[in-house]
Amino acid sequence: MREVGRLRVLQALFDTDSTSRSELVQITGLSRATVSSLAADLLAAGLVEESEPDAQARSTGRPAQALSMRASAAYAVGTDIGHQHVRVALCDLSGMPIWNDVVATEVDRAPRETLDLAAGLIRRALRERNVDARRVLGLGVDIAAPVRDPDGVLEAHGIMPGWVGVQPGAELERRTGLTTRLANDANAGALAERRYGAGRNVDDMIYVRLSAGIGAGIISGGRHLHGSGGLAGEIGHIRSVPDGRVCRCGNRGCLETVASPIAIARLLETSWGHPVAVSDLLPLIKSGDRGAVRALEEAAEEIGRVLANLVTLLNPELIVVGGDLASAGERLFEPIARTVRRYALAPTAESVRVTGGHLGDHAEVLGAVGMVLADAPRILAADLAR
Repeated sequence: MREVGRLRVLQALFDTDSTSRSELVQITGLSRATVSSLAADLLAAGLVEESEPDAQARSTGRPAQALSMRASAAYAVGTDIGHQHVRVALCDLSGMPIWNDVVATEVDRAPRETLDLAAGLIRRALRERNVDARRVLGLGVDIAAPVRDPDGVLEAHGIMPGWVGVQPGAELERRTGLTTRLANDANAGALAERRYGAGRNVDDMIYVRLSAGIGAGIISGGRHLHGSGGLAGEIGHIRSVPDGRVCRCGNRGCLETVASPIAIARLLETSWGHPVAVSDLLPLIKSGDRGAVRALEEAAEEIGRVLANLVTLLNPELIVVGGDLASAGERLFEPIARTVRRYALAPTAESVRVTGGHLGDHAEVLGAVGMVLADAPRILAADLAR
């Protein structure tokens, strides 16, 4: 029973910035004596710290000491593996990065080299911040490909050709010795924006990642929808244009073939008769180039049509847009929102907001960290019980 009580107290403290002992009694349902005893144990173990009473509280005689998790008591590592980069972040218990670095590299056909690079960055983070690996709760990894549950095998055909059959979570666990969790990048982005960003306190939301691939992380009723095999949210492979281009997934006319940055750049290249790189796209849009803006708006409308079906089906409160295209701002968000309002069931369309993510290109790596931190109270309570 004491172990159960310890977990309840840790969970309550983890879910709040700071909490008094009397509030812990109400939250946990434990007796005042039990809460006081468990708080003393957690303070002695260095997992919890206590604030000093402020001057106003001392003058009125009200107890103001509050308990909170000690941010430096433990750490978590996140690794974001994109098509052309590897990013690693080392975070404390609050989710605050204390080390963060990204390396540009060609990933899609180089799994061994990519995993070696990620493991090297993780070791460097721990060394440079002088963090003992025994104080790391685990490693969260997100990757730019669908991830099958529960074995962590990638659906990499046509997406990351060199990764077919690779289990990146297991490979990084072997290389680092850290317990590892693996997720698709859009699912990680959804977790991060809900915990740290634009979706705080929102229980029904869709995070849309618009980059080389298009995917969605879906949260309904406060729970992440993964699907039976972990493949829920692959909206980039919903048919958008009848008899359109053949997609890398093997189907024809998928949303990715008309609305990804690669597809938009390809359209402009065909129209203009000269090469247009993806890296050229956002500068063209921000400068107000009429052709680039028109191509973006048409892509946004296609995205909005697909999202309108999800809005009618799931009735979310919020759509958060992330990924490379999100930096286009309102030129992207407004036509998405307008199209959702036009095609979704009216009551659901009226109740949903479309906004950009708050975390930018850090969303996915912070979501990878968040996968580990979500289990922090259980891990810490189990460690104390040993």
